[in-house]
Amino acid sequence: MRCPFCSSVDTQVKDSRPTQDQSAIRRRRFCPSCLSRFTTFERVQLRELTVVKRNNSRTPFERDKLMRSINIATRKRPVDPDDLERMVNAIVRRLETLGESDVTSSAIGELVMDGLSELDPIAYVRFASVYRNFRETKDFEDFIDEIQSDQD
Repeated sequence: MRCPFCSSVDTQVKDSRPTQDQSAIRRRRFCPSCLSRFTTFERVQLRELTVVKRNNSRTPFERDKLMRSINIATRKRPVDPDDLERMVNAIVRRLETLGESDVTSSAIGELVMDGLSELDPIAYVRFASVYRNFRETKDFEDFIDEIQSDQD
């Protein structure tokens, strides 16, 4: 592993342990060249995923991009970061076990919507407003009415 501070390739692992949800290995590393310490995470990747977008363009799936979009929806909301991590892990695991290397952006969006609906209703509406491309307040009203009718 290359040191993020001095780019030396001679780093040492000082401590390894599983994360709380057992989905990754957390490694504490030390660089003898610059004496810096840093942490890395190692995750199992079952398959390389490709996201097929609405315009049929293809891009490699990025877990970090998924996490960033969820973080935007949950910004300033009382949501536990560990819950977000578990949700993203569950989404990635589900995508990897679908059996297909190509996954549509709409399938990812629906999985995120399902997860956020359970986690935080405001974050759910925020994400939906971008995902479903709300253009006016009527779109919000219709969506909230739809949510309320599903709950009844």
